[in-house]
Amino acid sequence: MSAPRTSPFPDFYDINDLLTEEQRLIVSSVREFVTRQFAPVINRCYMEETFPIDKIKSIGAMGLLGGNLKGYGLAGMDAISYGLVMKELERCDSGLRSFASVQGALVMYPIHEYGSEEQKSYWLPRLGSGEAIGCFGLTESYGGSDPGAMTTTAVLKGDKWILNGSKMWITNGSLAQIAIVWAKTPDGIRGFLVPTNAKGFSAKKMTGKLSLRASVTSELYFDNIELEKSAMLPKSTGGLKCPLSCLTQARYGIAWGVLGAAEACFDEAVNYVKDRVVFGKPLAAKQIVQMKLATIASRLTQAQLLALRLGQLKESGKLHHSHVSIAKQNNVQFALETARTCRDMLGGNGIMIEYQAMRHMCNLETVYTYEGTNDIHLLIVGSEITGIQAF
Repeated sequence: MSAPRTSPFPDFYDINDLLTEEQRLIVSSVREFVTRQFAPVINRCYMEETFPIDKIKSIGAMGLLGGNLKGYGLAGMDAISYGLVMKELERCDSGLRSFASVQGALVMYPIHEYGSEEQKSYWLPRLGSGEAIGCFGLTESYGGSDPGAMTTTAVLKGDKWILNGSKMWITNGSLAQIAIVWAKTPDGIRGFLVPTNAKGFSAKKMTGKLSLRASVTSELYFDNIELEKSAMLPKSTGGLKCPLSCLTQARYGIAWGVLGAAEACFDEAVNYVKDRVVFGKPLAAKQIVQMKLATIASRLTQAQLLALRLGQLKESGKLHHSHVSIAKQNNVQFALETARTCRDMLGGNGIMIEYQAMRHMCNLETVYTYEGTNDIHLLIVGSEITGIQAF
């Protein structure tokens, strides 16, 4: 006789039992917070291509911005707790997780790791509380998967750095007060703290997106911006190692976050097929529907276990960037396929904004591409296997 199930779907393998009491409390607290604060407005924001900026400080008050960083008034949560936070944010919308991910992993992390004590003491508390918003400028219009091809430059003239160039696809770019900008210098690629009110700085919001509409994406332009010597992140030495280390932190959060989107779509589809009656029976009674749900449950369980092990590796200090590539590639592809399948099970209703599957599906098309495309992450893993870089 089999044991009775103790955990509700979509936690098929009772992974919740592997979490600490504190981690479970984080999940319930963040889910309640997101349900109360963001769920009621996310459809409007998606349709209007806006982000609910009036709620940013509430995210900070919950300790969710840079929550895995230590010191400077930050939460200092463990790696798995941080992953669970990303999952609960993306359960609502990828744009919400993207905001927190960029603020914490791409803005606060490089300041925390590569900044001066003065930079850390000033910016980290402000960014952690949501008092200040940051953005991360690495990608350029002709760069994409080849960030080393950047043309943005910073040249030291006298006691000032002169910054010129542009960046594209920058999350939070039109909202930010500070930008982490990576530029070529005579000493290699370095990171700079650039105030967005600096003379010569401009940001243009990108509109007409069919994905991540509840997220602000911008182009940044730098026209002979004068920066103090102290604007450079002093420990951002070397080539692309420093900016790519920031992306590893963000990709870690993505590998967890997309599970939230997949779980939301799965929950919605299960409830729908149980209630929708076709030919005198609920859709849930049909073999093909049950097969689709069983396939999602199986792959979701695999993705959940992959994320959990990834968190253990990160917490133990054994994380390698190729570990993150496997998880980001696998989990995003799975989540996108799940959203598509769930949208299909909703039939015509699946294209309506009242249902979330298509919104998640469209968002995940972007997540599939950004911060390392699906193919690039496969090549990263392939390079690790063979010892030969194919790009």
